[in-house]
Amino acid sequence: MQPLPQNSTCCRRDLLVRAGLLAGVVPLVGAIDGCLITPRQLVKNTHVFGTLSPLGVAPLRLLQISDLHLQRMGSLEQKVLEQLHDSQADVVAFTGDSLDRPAGLRHLESFLRECPQRPHMVAIVGNWEYRSGIATDTLRRLYEQHSIELLINRSIVIEKNGVRVRVTGLDDLIGGRPDAAAALSDGDSVQNHLVLAHCPATRDRLQMPAEHPASLVLSGHTHGGQVAPFGIALVRPTGSGRYVSGWYRDDGPPLYVSCGIGTSLLPVRIGATPELVQIDWSLA
Repeated sequence: MQPLPQNSTCCRRDLLVRAGLLAGVVPLVGAIDGCLITPRQLVKNTHVFGTLSPLGVAPLRLLQISDLHLQRMGSLEQKVLEQLHDSQADVVAFTGDSLDRPAGLRHLESFLRECPQRPHMVAIVGNWEYRSGIATDTLRRLYEQHSIELLINRSIVIEKNGVRVRVTGLDDLIGGRPDAAAALSDGDSVQNHLVLAHCPATRDRLQMPAEHPASLVLSGHTHGGQVAPFGIALVRPTGSGRYVSGWYRDDGPPLYVSCGIGTSLLPVRIGATPELVQIDWSLA
């Protein structure tokens, strides 16, 4: 066998060196992005829901803030507040896991203090509120100080352009006991019904009273997988069911699952950018 020419040997050596460098650089870039870049970004996704409104009739604007996991007031939280100020939302809904430890109370208070007042502001609890050990009454008082109603198996009725909308907040599927019947026991039937349920798997277990079918369900909890390279969620928390993020319109009421804002367990996001959700609902 003839020996390889010297230039061929050099080329092969260069290729091996480059491959080795690439193998080291790619994980490093991914780690930097997952720890320092993506977790601090914010995307606002806007959707239109319902039948087209008559010309000149404004839809009901919903703004969903999910899974804040507040541990500080940093640049990401300021971006969320800026969007809140700009949104002109009719309803702001905090869909659980706003904090995950007692120390988060002071950060939530700071965040709520900077929130602009909107016509209707509501909140529900997630599994981390329960896990934190914070008393529900303590959380309720904090929300009430900032004109936010904490809905735990409870509903209220709001109006937009003379059209009534029922907003129901269910207890968390993991830490609590969601009970739609209790939430709606003393309410009249309303055609437009928004249901807030932190864990999306709640949708598959919803036993809504026949006179109160859900028109739209908003959930969070999954963080879009939090670590989801190429959009593939490697792990989803208990209570996610078959859901990851975005719209689900099969086998049940329309559901939107937010990727949420913060992180849990690890301060990392890969392929799951923090998300603020705006839905313009053309009411029937």
